[in-house]
Amino acid sequence: MSILEVNFDGLIGPTHNYSGLSFGNLASERNAQLRSNPKAAALQGLAKMRQLLSLGYQQGFIPPQQRPQLDSMRQLGFTGSDQQIIQQLAKQNPRLLSMVYSASPMWAANAATVTPSTDSGDGRVHFTPANLLTTPHRAIEAEATQHTLATIFNDPQHFKIHAPLPANNLFADEGAANHSRLCQHYGDPGVAMFVYGRDGLDSANQPARFPARQTRLASEAVARSHGLTAQQAVFCRQHPTAIDAGAFHNDVVAVANGPVLFFHQLAFVDKDFETIKQQLGNKLNLQLLPVNHQEVPLEDAIKSYLFNSQLLAAPDGDMTNMRLIAPSECAQNKSVSAYLERLLQDHQQPIRSVDFVDVRQSMSNGGGPACLRLRVVLNAQQRAAVNPAFLITEDRITALEDWVKQHYRDQLAPEDLADPAFYTESLETLEALTQLLNLKNFYPFQSH
Repeated sequence: MSILEVNFDGLIGPTHNYSGLSFGNLASERNAQLRSNPKAAALQGLAKMRQLLSLGYQQGFIPPQQRPQLDSMRQLGFTGSDQQIIQQLAKQNPRLLSMVYSASPMWAANAATVTPSTDSGDGRVHFTPANLLTTPHRAIEAEATQHTLATIFNDPQHFKIHAPLPANNLFADEGAANHSRLCQHYGDPGVAMFVYGRDGLDSANQPARFPARQTRLASEAVARSHGLTAQQAVFCRQHPTAIDAGAFHNDVVAVANGPVLFFHQLAFVDKDFETIKQQLGNKLNLQLLPVNHQEVPLEDAIKSYLFNSQLLAAPDGDMTNMRLIAPSECAQNKSVSAYLERLLQDHQQPIRSVDFVDVRQSMSNGGGPACLRLRVVLNAQQRAAVNPAFLITEDRITALEDWVKQHYRDQLAPEDLADPAFYTESLETLEALTQLLNLKNFYPFQSH
């Protein structure tokens, strides 16, 4: 088929570290201040890309952002050279230092919300970078994400890159981690399913333990700006119980592709979901794959990231021959492993195989296989218009692996962030990446 889904994975950056900055993300909090392994993290991500490429899927990548990101600190009154600001942060507020060194843009599912040209109304693929304003270490990503998307999808005839939504609590937007597109086939008109944790104006029915990050007002704004009609967008509230259990994004408890919605019993508020089912049932032949709480307890689903697996159609877009790319933790969890065995024995549903991938470094910081990728549905002309520097081939993966092996550290401790040598090392690593990709002045430090 000429219209296919391309996964653009976040390339894990050299400052990958465990700072525990993401309140509500249990893995992030559990592993805070442990030593990380940036080299292993990046190689694990590239190995996943290679695996999908070998299976016949089209694959791209999103480069890491510049870290440390010190512009935000200058706005807060810190002055001096970059190295001097780093030393000030290390002495006065190490948590701010962790923030500006965060490698969280690796989780490309939060990069943006994407609407394909079949749905947008103007024949272009639309992107809205997420403002991510509920977590300070991620809110500093939005401007760079917009620049990156405009570099990858750089043909305005085919692509429209919107600005992030206003940085206002009413319009808190977490990107594709709370958005799914349901359709019969990629080339058919689809329905965008937006999942939110809070309305924005109404403070009722909030989670008791952790914040609800996505607002309905933000989702509605993205739908409007992407040209979606009332018939093309549905809105559903994430269950507060799921958020309080650690499902900080909906993609921790649900994943969809084509006509298939694979979800935990406690993923959605019941009354909202019943309305959604009726709306979607009138538009497409929806295939629901609910997982009962008794089969897989919510805690097991979140700990294993079962629903943060990548749900893929066949490489040619066949929705009857689907594949689940699951974290290896799913094979090690008793209830999840048993469930997956039963799932594959049920030939009434379309998932025909489960492939396990090792992304432990990402998982330890709270992101599974689906967190690492942004899904973009493209026709042949649009795929040809993508900046080729960001499309994956076997040779490109090998070159990126060599770059990682040459420049990344095996171990990174929290105190290393204060080391001026690490600052220099981080920028030199990104400089080498732009040379590899033949990009000029991509990062802010390169234009100074």
